[in-house]
Parts: sequence; structure tokens; C-alpha cells
Amino acid sequence: MALYFSDFDEEKIAFVNPWDTTKKQEGFPSVAVSTFSADIVEDYVRECNPPEIAKIYTANGYYPVYQAEYKGEKIALFVSRVGAPACVAGLEEIIQMGAKNIVLFGCCGVLNENATKGKIILPTAAIRDEGTSQYYFPHSEDIKANEEGLKAARRCFVDYNIPFVEGKVWTSDAIYRETPKLISKRKDAGCLGVDMECAAAMAVAKFRNVPFIQFLFGADNLDCTEYDMRDLMLYGRNAGSKYLTLAFECGIRMKK
Repeated sequence: MALYFSDFDEEKIAFVNPWDTTKKQEGFPSVAVSTFSADIVEDYVRECNPPEIAKIYTANGYYPVYQAEYKGEKIALFVSRVGAPACVAGLEEIIQMGAKNIVLFGCCGVLNENATKGKIILPTAAIRDEGTSQYYFPHSEDIKANEEGLKAARRCFVDYNIPFVEGKVWTSDAIYRETPKLISKRKDAGCLGVDMECAAAMAVAKFRNVPFIQFLFGADNLDCTEYDMRDLMLYGRNAGSKYLTLAFECGIRMKK
């Protein structure tokens, strides 16, 4: 049987490339911040009324890219679509537009409640249980986080007294196939949480040589005998302003 994920092609030029579909934009912010929560972005837009500077087009409709401002810095702000393939396509297009530093944040399922309770998760690596990363980085069990991004995030969290924990996460394409057996295996491997995009986002950032930070906050709890949804359906909105400000701060620190 062919092992397709072992068939990595190092060729940088594909048949269809981001520059074939997306134009470079003069003056595009060098820092881009994104989250999976449309509510968090929409709350910011209602409060601050930032200009729309671009669009990410999909068959589902378009996603606006806004020009936010933080401490005098212009920052591209947009919603990332859920799921590794859609998320990465958006990141590719944002990089093509001109972004040179990226911060991505969102919620995850908790696999270690004791370690993560009340803390932001800063992934240092992600187990590659999805398909997208396999086309951006040679096959391996996990992919390591961008060290430049980790250093910037650590400085930011420490300076602002933000409780955080570092560790591995599990990236899976199949939210409804996180079985007890797999959850136990990933917990034993040291994973703090499970998400759907982290490994793929890390991979495209490495492939395009773009400094990258991702941080996660716990939503539903899988570290229990029965599934606990908790505040999953809020997608971080109850602390959205805090998370967004933290992402802005990480972004401008990474730029320096």
C-alpha cells in the first residue's frame, strides 16, 4: 500500500501558487493577527470601525481583512476559517498580500485540566494528525513551533503577568473521531490540548519562512469521564478583547 504522506515534494513552485490567485498589496501591514472567532473580530470592528483593506475569497463567501491599529502600528486583522486546509489557504493569501509576521489564536479541547486550568496554552510542537502539513513539511510525528515566535510570546506573557503553560498539542482533522483510545494516547504523549489547525499553520509558516505565533485557550474539556462542553460555543468571546490585545502585543514584539 502506498504511504502518501511520505511522498513529500520539496519543490517550492506548485502548479497553482498564492501569487496566481492573490495580488501583493502595497503598504500591507507587516503584522497580521487572526482568530477563528468571527464574534471577536466583529466586536472589535463595531467598537473601533477599522477600514477594510482586502478580502479573502472562498466559495462560502468572502472574509474581510481589516486594518487595526495598536500602539501606533498597523495590523492586518481577519477571521481564519476552521479546519487545517481552509486555515492554511487563508494564511497563504495573507502572506502573499504582504504579511511578514503572523499571530493566530483560538480555542482548543483540553487534554490536561490540571496543567492548563486558568492558563493560556503556548504550543511548542503539534502532533500531525491532519493532512495539510504533510504537503508543507517532510513527514514526522510532530512539528516544532517557530522559535522566534515562542520567544516573543514568552516575553509578552511574562511582562503582562499572563498565566501560561508551554507544551505539545494534538492537531486532528476529525473533531467527531477523537476517541477515548486516541485521547489517552495523546495525553500519554504529553499533549495539553487538541485543535484542528496548529500543525498545519506551523508548517506553512516554516515553508514560507514567516515568523509565527499561535496561542490557545481551553474551551471544552476532554480530560474527564464524560464530555464537558463548558463554554465551547462562546469561542472565547467572553474574554475576546483580552485575547485580541494579547495577540496585537505579540505581533508587534515579534516584528522587532
